[in-house]
Amino acid sequence: MADGERIRESLQGPLEAAYVKQREQAGWKLVAVEWERAAAAPAVAAPPAEPAAGLEDAPFGLRVAGDCEHLEQNPAEMQFLLSMMELIIQDISLVKVAEELNRKGFRTRKGAEWGPVAVFNMLPRLIELTPQIFNNEEWLERRKHLSLVY
Repeated sequence: MADGERIRESLQGPLEAAYVKQREQAGWKLVAVEWERAAAAPAVAAPPAEPAAGLEDAPFGLRVAGDCEHLEQNPAEMQFLLSMMELIIQDISLVKVAEELNRKGFRTRKGAEWGPVAVFNMLPRLIELTPQIFNNEEWLERRKHLSLVY
């Protein structure tokens, strides 16, 4: 439903068939049901949940594809990496790089602002992607606007 609308309602009692029929007649379609129950109290406090062994985040600049079988480029993260590369090539300090990336609205995967340490920690990933970035058509266009640093 590309241009449709969705609403979420909380129920105060059981879902009545008459209510569902009334909503359907108004043009709505039931698309999900969410169930809830009280949790049984654990006998012993459970340790904090740890990520499953062998699972890790996709490398920065990539995301899991819709088919969940391979990785694809994450456009927003690739824009971040292109901007970071552009600033580093201009020999700007990591503090200023972080400030500029934040000014452009880029955020970490956790939604935090970039700091110089986070930018520094991103350098190995940027180095890994450098051949791919340098062959990117967008980079070739951006490179024309960079001033040469001697």
